[in-house]
Amino acid sequence: MSVYYSKTRKRWRYDFTKQGIRYTGTWLKTKEEAREAEYKRKEEIRNPKPIVEIPIDIDFLELVNKRLDYVKAYNSLSHYMDHISMGRKWISEWDGLKCGEISPDMIETYMIKRSKVSAHTANKDLRYLRALFNFGLQRKWCSVNPTQEIAFFPVEKKMRYIPSKEDISKVIMVASPSVKAYLRTLRETMGRMGEINRMTWEDVNFEERCVVLYTRKKRGGHLTPRKVPMTNKLFDVLYQLYTHRDKTVPWVFYRQYWDKDKKVQVTRPYQNRTKIMRTLCKEAGVKYFRFHAFRHFGASTLDRANVSIGSIQRILGHENRTTTEIYLHSIGEAEREAMAIFEKVTENPHTNSHTEEEIERKKDISILA
Repeated sequence: MSVYYSKTRKRWRYDFTKQGIRYTGTWLKTKEEAREAEYKRKEEIRNPKPIVEIPIDIDFLELVNKRLDYVKAYNSLSHYMDHISMGRKWISEWDGLKCGEISPDMIETYMIKRSKVSAHTANKDLRYLRALFNFGLQRKWCSVNPTQEIAFFPVEKKMRYIPSKEDISKVIMVASPSVKAYLRTLRETMGRMGEINRMTWEDVNFEERCVVLYTRKKRGGHLTPRKVPMTNKLFDVLYQLYTHRDKTVPWVFYRQYWDKDKKVQVTRPYQNRTKIMRTLCKEAGVKYFRFHAFRHFGASTLDRANVSIGSIQRILGHENRTTTEIYLHSIGEAEREAMAIFEKVTENPHTNSHTEEEIERKKDISILA
């Protein structure tokens, strides 16, 4: 039986999976109580009661676990890791409670505490919590969403820092050969970190000179492919890696390490490499930026070159045009022309209104008089 004891909470619980669905019990005083509760839960699964109109109010811990299973199956790894991190914080607050026992006041108190980290942090927690309870409502596992009426914290929005071409080159130059190839692939494809980590040699087509990137950033969480044409630089980088590749490893970029617990050599694709950027930026002597800045830099560069927003949208793999517009940080020619017209109109000497210089000159004359 999947019954175990928690030394930190000094309680027993059960946790088992049946037909792909996870079931978790609440904290119980004795092992016998946990076994009995597990047996009753399995009996309920084998002999389900008739469906009633009153919604079921499950344990908050069980709802979190069900949500985690869902996100793991349908969303990206980074999204799943975010949910694990937040889930741990939520459980530390409301473990042992039913979903219906968590009130809006309790949520708001938690949000205020999280806002001390930052408004952005608190708002992200609120979005994920709201999605959690909506997930439970859709499946009739809970009857209310206590986050519904809670407002997001106001945030101070700032212009996103986009590194220059020179700063990106400096960072690439101080990197090791393998990291150089990784950064150049990010720059030349404008792909997301997860897309580059997932890329295999089957996704690289040297004949058509394109790569296929897969993303789950689509409605429904489907793993969706898109083709990105290779630049000459990307072709050279990937062909060099392909020539010296380990033919037993399917991924373009991967890591190998010794698993101390299992005592085996592990080969797997990267999951997260964000820490190396802080070190590289420091060594290069440039302002810190992350991998995602490569996408913003590429989109802005294309926009300045008058590439259509539709083409930029397809390269970035965005579903909506409005998302692509967020990535365009360059000042377009239309805006420059508009300000030039404004300057011409306001400074036109033939207009009836007095210019600022004339007004100042009259003031000086009156003072001398």
